[in-house]
Amino acid sequence: MLFSFAFFVLVAMFLAKVFEKLRLPSLLGMLLTGILLGGYSKNYFVDTLGYKYLESFFISDKILLISSDLRLCALIIILIRAGLSIDKKVLNRIGKVAIRMASIPCLMEGFTIMIVTHLLLGYSYSISGCLGFIIAAVSPAVVVPEMLVLKEKGYGKEKDIPTIILAGASIDDVFAITLFSSFLAMAMGKGVNIYLEVIKIPVSIVIGIILGLLAGEILVRIFKEYHTRDTRKAIIFMMVAAVFHQLENINLFPIASLLGIMAMGFMILERHPELAKRLSIKFNKIWVFAEILLFVLIGAAVNVGVVFNSGFVGVIIILIGLIGRMLGVGISLMGSNLNKKERVFCGLAYTPKATVQAAIAGIPLMMGVPHGEILLAIGVLSIIITVPIGVFGIRIGRKKLL
Repeated sequence: MLFSFAFFVLVAMFLAKVFEKLRLPSLLGMLLTGILLGGYSKNYFVDTLGYKYLESFFISDKILLISSDLRLCALIIILIRAGLSIDKKVLNRIGKVAIRMASIPCLMEGFTIMIVTHLLLGYSYSISGCLGFIIAAVSPAVVVPEMLVLKEKGYGKEKDIPTIILAGASIDDVFAITLFSSFLAMAMGKGVNIYLEVIKIPVSIVIGIILGLLAGEILVRIFKEYHTRDTRKAIIFMMVAAVFHQLENINLFPIASLLGIMAMGFMILERHPELAKRLSIKFNKIWVFAEILLFVLIGAAVNVGVVFNSGFVGVIIILIGLIGRMLGVGISLMGSNLNKKERVFCGLAYTPKATVQAAIAGIPLMMGVPHGEILLAIGVLSIIITVPIGVFGIRIGRKKLL
């Protein structure tokens, strides 16, 4: 396993550098590494073609078994970095716009895909709704790091555009996952009150923020009382964030844990700015390695074989869904001080899919939902289509549109 781990990290670093030299986003090289060395490729070359001697060069099954946990660790690091960079005054200025960005684009994309899927493929509204909200979730794993780079370089700073997208992207997934779960239950014939599920969304957001702020306050007091190295503080912060995320999995009460983790960082910045700055430097260094893990393992979760099952119709569904999302972004930004170019940039920055799709696209198939294999195929295809669109849109748009 150690050789496998070392090999894919080195390959990822090499391909990331190659993509940089080609003036392409380095994360595409990491994603490609995961696709080339992941489980699907391994099964094809080792099991189907019988090249057993190549097995050590693919990502080990033991690593793939804990892939979701490793991706979660990397995602937690991203959210901590985001929280440590959000200023209270800025948040007060963009609050209403961020709330609209967190909900309207996701809902418009999800329901647009639901209707289009029903019309084109003839699936029931419950199954079409599953697909809609598999795809509707924006990827914090892709969006947040890009917005942090924009903040560091000063792009969109005057109108706080990176912070608007940061805040919106962290809540967007709450809507998508909640509604996906509701439609999945309906598709499986379980009675579910969708109105009650929708009401839970703002409740989970409020609880996540309150508990996150409380946890951040406790961390500040501990760090002030007990002096230790900043590296240890960063480790403690990460472990507390991981425990905090587990509250959502326990399912005792609705909680937007990812938003809560950002709130923890926000509270530390508010109460102890000097410590927040030092911790931010630590997490920036940790991210160099975590980024490789995250995007390689997202790529490894992509089963290229199922993509071809969706065909041309899958591409049409995804692209129409993106139009719905763009319209949602436009509606969300009505009344804001952003000009047309900046609104186009926000729409492009809000397109990438990756983390959520890799995690939930296969659930309908696993649960025996009709057409589950097609839902999985289109979910995977959405990653392949939208990551380049989103990343190129952000990288080119920050110079042309901001």
